[in-house]
Parts: sequence; C-alpha cells; structure tokens
Amino acid sequence: MEKAYDEGIFHLLDGILYHRTNHTCVMTLTDRAFINTKLHECHDSVASGHLSEDRKLERVKTCSWWPNWRKDVAEYFQTCDSCQKANRATGKKFGMMIQIQEPKSPWEIVYMDCVTALPP
Repeated sequence: MEKAYDEGIFHLLDGILYHRTNHTCVMTLTDRAFINTKLHECHDSVASGHLSEDRKLERVKTCSWWPNWRKDVAEYFQTCDSCQKANRATGKKFGMMIQIQEPKSPWEIVYMDCVTALPP
C-alpha cells in the first residue's frame, strides 16, 4: 500500500483516502459495512434497477474503490435473489427450427408456444 501511495495511486485529502486512475479519482472504502452499503446502493436500490454485469461494474467503479472490488461485486450480484429468479435457466434445450407447412384453409393448422413456471 505504501508503494502505491508513493506512486500516486492513492491520495489523502481532508482525511479521506482516494484511489486515482487515468480517468477518475474515487473514494477508497475500507470498512466492510460501507462496502456492503455501496453494493446495495449500486444494485438493490430503486434507482439502480438490477443492472447488467457491465453496467453494475461501471456504476461501482465510478463512485468507489476497495481491494478486490470486482470479485466482491460479482459475488454480491450473483447472490441477488431477484436477479436469480429473473435470469434463471430452465435447463431445457431449445427446440429445433422446422419449416411450417402452409395451411390450405384458415385454422387448419394451429401452432402454440406454452410458457410455464414463471417466477412470481
């Protein structure tokens, strides 16, 4: 950490430690409670809307930094109950595409897709 501070990656300003990259300078979080709050704000709050993987990484990256933040972000979002229900894989294979015969009269052939077991 001292080497990174000497190289200008970290800056101390008014008692707050900031992490600097080429384009941004964001607050460094060290307390696990603050990290969990930031993860909640960036994913679970009404304004965040359960973003996609790339968007949630961008949102966290623009406002804060902590060691191993990418790993923590991935773990937090993979355990989100709402996202798991909405993005769940059914494990069923997709059907083969087949050419549909042109019917000779209306309603001679009817095709229907059925969707079941949707999350509440």
